[in-house]
Amino acid sequence: MRKLIESTLVSLDGVIESPDRWSIFDDEAGQLAMQELDNYDAFVMGRVTYEFFRANWASVTGNPYIDRINAMPKYVASRTLSEVTWNATLLGPDIVGAIERLKAQPGKDLIKYGTSRFDDTLVRDHLIDEFRFWIMPVVAGTGRRLFDDVDTASLELRLTDVTRLENGSVILTYAPD
Repeated sequence: MRKLIESTLVSLDGVIESPDRWSIFDDEAGQLAMQELDNYDAFVMGRVTYEFFRANWASVTGNPYIDRINAMPKYVASRTLSEVTWNATLLGPDIVGAIERLKAQPGKDLIKYGTSRFDDTLVRDHLIDEFRFWIMPVVAGTGRRLFDDVDTASLELRLTDVTRLENGSVILTYAPD
């Protein structure tokens, strides 16, 4: 059974919005992110993430990281989109069932970038198998924060791994209990 891994860039003050403005991706972080992509067959994303990534990455070529993401299948949760492009498939009205079916298929794990309103469903139905928080040594100040609009009352996490990067970032990996 495949796992659903959520990987989120987080500032020291808990901001996750617009990491392109404040995240620190040096060579080491970039290489690690590229290596991580080898562990996944497909992306799972909500509509907002899908639309942002598609608008900013779909036409980019020549960057190995973005080229790999562009080539990967994407599964999109949306109540408003009726069609998608960019190698994507809508999950449909039964998002929980769709994710369960994806996880039951053979293959590599599934990746989801960022924490969003979609996580309220994923957390409530215990569909995320692992959280990876890339804590960046910056204070972003303002913006959407980790787990905004997500009911975390039943979420209990156990730290399973810590990775330290030379740039001062740490990657904290948690599994739900």
